[in-house]
Amino acid sequence: MIKQLHSDSELLDYIVNNGYVPGARLPSLNDLSAELGVSIGKLREQLEAARVLGLVAARPRRGIECNRYSFTPAARASLMFGLATNERLFREYSELRNGIESAFWRPAVLALTDEDKQELKQYVALAWHKLQQSRVQIPHQEHRAFHMTIFRRLDNLFATGLLEAYWDAYEAVELNMYADYGYLTEVWGYHEGIAEAIDRDEVDRALALHEEHLLLLRTRDVSRNSARQATFADGNR
Repeated sequence: MIKQLHSDSELLDYIVNNGYVPGARLPSLNDLSAELGVSIGKLREQLEAARVLGLVAARPRRGIECNRYSFTPAARASLMFGLATNERLFREYSELRNGIESAFWRPAVLALTDEDKQELKQYVALAWHKLQQSRVQIPHQEHRAFHMTIFRRLDNLFATGLLEAYWDAYEAVELNMYADYGYLTEVWGYHEGIAEAIDRDEVDRALALHEEHLLLLRTRDVSRNSARQATFADGNR
């Protein structure tokens, strides 16, 4: 463990080097400025950067509090900026996400409780209910919850942080808003099979179905990109 942090942020150095733990409150900016010999303006900038990274929270009447470490805010902030400059980066990040899920599948599934396994089946049931309505609803919340439930007990903050950021990106590129009904039913057919295999402790069978179902998103990405290119070409004729 790093005992002394020497970064470009006096605020972060102060938190680490003084042993502040999650939930602990920091002195006011005025007090920190006097103690560290750093201007309040500079500390405000460092505080905002730390807040964006999810390292601290600043609330009226509660002051500055240290958060429990999570990699998600940093991954999300960088990813969203990247997608804002080039939406095609989502495909590269999607490939990374697929690799993470495949690599950590076994330890993640083996750590699931019986309650987790039942929750997976409930998400499948909720999704089918939405898809079978006269006015079809896209079960995006269930899709995200299904995958993140599988990895909820994975003991790796960086892997889960990258996976959580993926679903925010999924929403950002609006994959949660438009989908062919046939695609949705195929996806949830796989999810149902995965949930049943996990419930029977058939980890390898569940992984095989997971790998097959990842191909659907890759195919969808190719079709989506082709459609966009065709639209762009038509508009420039």
